[in-house]
Formats: sequence, C-alpha cells, structure tokens
Amino acid sequence: MAEQKFFVNGAAVSVDLPDDMPLLWALRDELGVRGPKYGCGIGVCHACTSHLDGVEVLPCVTPVSDAVDKEVTTIEGLADGDVLHPVQQAWIDEDVSQCGYCQPGQIMAAVALLKRIPDPTDEDIDTIENVCRCGTYPRIRRAIKAAAKAMSQR
Repeated sequence: MAEQKFFVNGAAVSVDLPDDMPLLWALRDELGVRGPKYGCGIGVCHACTSHLDGVEVLPCVTPVSDAVDKEVTTIEGLADGDVLHPVQQAWIDEDVSQCGYCQPGQIMAAVALLKRIPDPTDEDIDTIENVCRCGTYPRIRRAIKAAAKAMSQR
C-alpha cells in the first residue's frame, strides 16, 4: 500500500492503495465518486471515461499511481456551480439519455473531443468509442453538434 495524493474535481485527495489499483476503484470505492461507471473493466466500453490533467482516460485500466499529483475530472466536475457545461446542457436539450448508465462517459468523451476539435464532423464524432446499449447515437451526435455551436458562441 502507498499513499496516493491527487486532485478530484478540484479537491485534494489522498488514498492508501497499491500503485497498480485501477483509478476507477479509488474514485468509486474509496472516494465515493459515482459518475464514472464500471462497465467492462478492460477499457472497451468507455463507461468510466474521465479526464486526467485534461486528457481523456479510462480509469478502469489506469493505475491510481498515474494520477499522483494530477487533476482527475469526472462528470461531477464539469458544471460550474449550478451552470451545466454546454455538453451536459446539450444532452438534456437533445433528450439523449435512455437508461443513462453510459452517459457520464459519453459526455466526458464528447468534452474531450470538443477540446481537440471545436467543430467536429460526423467522422470526428464517430471516433468516440463509447458504447451505448440503448443506441442513442443519433441523439448523441446532435448533442455534440449543439454543444459545439453553443461553445463557439461563448
């Protein structure tokens, strides 16, 4: 066991865990951060998508030691107080969610995409590999495009 110190959604945290413990377990089981979901545990479904120092990561396959001295951002950290991130608002406006299980990871992947490509094409959006069992992909695409437009007007 080792003390792992990092930041989660702006707050300093410390957990006593083995270096190779998946970051997802540190977030969910040790820190109570429930936004990143456990789906497959092998980095395929992307339900756990979060950001590490602003870069998209899959905490289910990222060792907690990789987060030391870095900022982990989860869905809980996107809003600015009561003001939703434009991607979160677009998800609501486009009625994306059905079961909702994959949506935190979908939203985090969309935020990362829009950070890299502010005006994504359909082909750019297709690079998002998050799995949605409910099949809301057309609404996800519309929400990403709506968020891109909203973000360009800020």
